[in-house]
Amino acid sequence: MSNVLKGKVALVTGGSRGLGTAIAEALADQGADVAITYVASAGKAEAVVEKLKARGVRAHAFRADQADMAAAKPLVDEVLAHFGKLDILVNNAAIAVQGKPVGDPALDTVNLDRQWQVNVMGPVALSRAAAPVLPDGGRVIFIGSLLGSIVPFAGVSDYAGSKAAIAGYARGLARDLGSRNITVNVVQPGVMPTDMATEALGEEVPASLLDLHPIRRIATLEEVAATVSFLAGPNGGYITGGAINVSGGLGT
Repeated sequence: MSNVLKGKVALVTGGSRGLGTAIAEALADQGADVAITYVASAGKAEAVVEKLKARGVRAHAFRADQADMAAAKPLVDEVLAHFGKLDILVNNAAIAVQGKPVGDPALDTVNLDRQWQVNVMGPVALSRAAAPVLPDGGRVIFIGSLLGSIVPFAGVSDYAGSKAAIAGYARGLARDLGSRNITVNVVQPGVMPTDMATEALGEEVPASLLDLHPIRRIATLEEVAATVSFLAGPNGGYITGGAINVSGGLGT
């Protein structure tokens, strides 16, 4: 464990499972105090908090529905009240509604609309709420997706569009906050071992998809989280407005 983030406070949305948990742990391993959010899994969230505290940092879980834009400012206020500050915002929480192409009569438009709320409007609202309280030199990191840049298969139009929208918003936010030396970047994973990937691809990643990767395997959660923790740290201070693929070369 290093202490390059000691004294910093990070907020990781969707930190109760999957990549969010890995990111929270990576930041704690660098010495950051960590707030995480959850929607329904209070027990899982508290278990993550205990793991973070065992690393010698402060940690707390806050219930917040990212689909509710009005919840963003109260969440930031709660983090400030509990920790006293906010230095690093990681917009990780997202959902995936995939599998049917646009034009399919059975298209689930209700959940597709919620996907836009969770994946785009929620991070936008939280970034707006956090921007005034982040210190000079703060960090905003969005978890996007390689599908925001390339779409190698059908059935993901809305999901890919939501991640492309985030990449565009992040570039604009980097301009808006650059005068305060606040960096804004997007980390774009490819396939990872998450519940989201399992729901989309099944238990086994198809060989045909692995064949598209120059490094013929999927990412580990720790590899993606390490990229986030690098951007959050002092050595990431001159990287902003970027979309960094962690995809084993898929899309090259």
